[in-house]
Amino acid sequence: MEAAHDESPGDMESFVHVELELEETSPQSSAAALFRGEEDDESGEDSGTEHFSMVKPGTRLQRQERHPGVTSGLPDTFQTSHLLFYERFKAYQDYMLGDCKPSEIKPFIADYLRNVVEPRDWQALWCTDVFDVLLEVTDVDFSDLKASVSLVLPLQCETRGCELDEESMKSLLEATRHRVSLLELQVVFEESGTFDMTALAVEHLRFFYKHIWRPWDEEDEDDDFDYFVRCVEPRLRLYYDILEDRVPAGLVSEYQLLLSDCTRCFQQFSVLRSGLSSDSESELDNVSMVEGLELFNQHETLKRKLYIIENPLLRYVLAYKGNSPSLCVQSRGKRESGVRMVHVVCDSCNPQQLQSLLNDRLLPDCSADDTEIQFHRDPVSAVDSCHEGDMVLVLPGVYRVTSSMFLPDSITVEGFGLPDDVVIEKKSKGDSFVESTGADVRLSNIKFIQHDAIEGILNVRQGALSLENCVLQCNTTGVVLRSSAHLSMHMCDLYGSKGAGVEIYPGSRCKLVGNGIHHCKDGILIKDFAKDVMPSIIMENNVIHNNEGYGVILVKGSSEESSKDGVEAEPARGGTAPTPEPPPAEADEDGAPSLKVHFCRQLSKSKEATCSRPVEDLMEHEIFTAIHGNQFRRNGAGDWGTFFY
Repeated sequence: MEAAHDESPGDMESFVHVELELEETSPQSSAAALFRGEEDDESGEDSGTEHFSMVKPGTRLQRQERHPGVTSGLPDTFQTSHLLFYERFKAYQDYMLGDCKPSEIKPFIADYLRNVVEPRDWQALWCTDVFDVLLEVTDVDFSDLKASVSLVLPLQCETRGCELDEESMKSLLEATRHRVSLLELQVVFEESGTFDMTALAVEHLRFFYKHIWRPWDEEDEDDDFDYFVRCVEPRLRLYYDILEDRVPAGLVSEYQLLLSDCTRCFQQFSVLRSGLSSDSESELDNVSMVEGLELFNQHETLKRKLYIIENPLLRYVLAYKGNSPSLCVQSRGKRESGVRMVHVVCDSCNPQQLQSLLNDRLLPDCSADDTEIQFHRDPVSAVDSCHEGDMVLVLPGVYRVTSSMFLPDSITVEGFGLPDDVVIEKKSKGDSFVESTGADVRLSNIKFIQHDAIEGILNVRQGALSLENCVLQCNTTGVVLRSSAHLSMHMCDLYGSKGAGVEIYPGSRCKLVGNGIHHCKDGILIKDFAKDVMPSIIMENNVIHNNEGYGVILVKGSSEESSKDGVEAEPARGGTAPTPEPPPAEADEDGAPSLKVHFCRQLSKSKEATCSRPVEDLMEHEIFTAIHGNQFRRNGAGDWGTFFY
């Protein structure tokens, strides 16, 4: 599936800003508007209503075969499940939800369906976990999201683990009063195009209630906000980010677990709340009220954690828990034989290279009786064969790998030559490129090229890693230093990260000396959470330049006092006055080179504790045990910034 969600809202104006000036909108006219191409949206003001008379006969949707290559007793349906991000985005923003508030969700959806769904005389498959059966829709209750149906005779049905005949199906329909949820209907394929819009509308409805809507959305105490902006858009983006492998697998698992726990907690709270009597003062009711309060607080905590993951900006700066395959890779320790192995990685080499390798490295390092040499064709197999104390020598060449490199032992991986001559390139998607958990790992003289490694080009999860004279060409995140881990990065060149070049977590120790960090979203991102041990950082003689955001940005909790009054302090020493906040729809950083980060909007206190304020000079912050000789040039938002949450 092609990625369509990388476009920013600003880039999508031609898709998401459509003004309909008709007093009444028929299903056919809405179909024309939704099927209209990008070129039509950009054709000018005169095109407002012309397109409604240009609907061509015939369907524009694909046929969904039930069982390709197998004869089925049931008809095919419309293929609507593979819509792109902007198609769903446009439908929800322009037609289905617009600027509705949480309490207005159902009325807005009902109005949308009333305008686009054929009210009767269409066929659909009623799809459940145990059967699919062909029905005729005789009427639609848009407010209740249900359809009145009748059984198509002779019976056309497929079952799973049960047997159904015509009489039993009639009895089942009578029990439901011949009313079926629209979410369980799949519109039968029709080439005329008459039911295209009905099929699309039912798909948008089904997707919304399966992936976007939450049972607690309509009960939000703060009902005065744009539901699409705060809930629909970030959840929709997260769905496609997960679909296209842009979110670490551990974070996806954490999100799904949180969502399950939050739903369960809300159900328990709702049951408890419905059983309470408003005028009772019995001991049992008092106990239930205490339990209800605990469930409510637990639910609010879970909702906040969900919101952090759903919001792209907060996910970038705050979400850091998650599982990793590297944690399952155990240290092999020393070989039982006591032999130390030198692993030589070489696809091919000439006699001069071999002679140089022998004279410069192998003979000096392998002269002892307890050292042996082993040859490999790729660096991943060499690393996977390592035990504690082994060395990997990578000869010049471009090594294209498809799997991650896990470093659970204290080993040395060294390029035999200049970094531009010793290249390890990861071609396939995955959670990470290089994962280090060894107590003392050393990498040097290698160029790493990353493609779609979600967790970053190099992830130091625990232990200590020394990185010297390496080139890191990133595609997503750069070097990630997790809590309690140590990193020494010396004379390296890092660039191209769509996140931070170096991401430093609480409780870690980081030494950056003589590096170039440039052309990333942010140069260095430091996470200083109040509840955790602060990181310890040494920064000397680094050149941090041409980053889109800040050269160095600190993420930290805002003080309770400042969060309550919302008053902003004076600009920090050397900073300029704050710039105006960006439009609410753009959740991004902005501003002049002052120590300030703008957040997209203010939510209720129960929902959002993020604020934006200038802070003290970061160079004097206690997280820096030594900082001098660094150069900052042409960083888009400024050299130093702070994000308060």
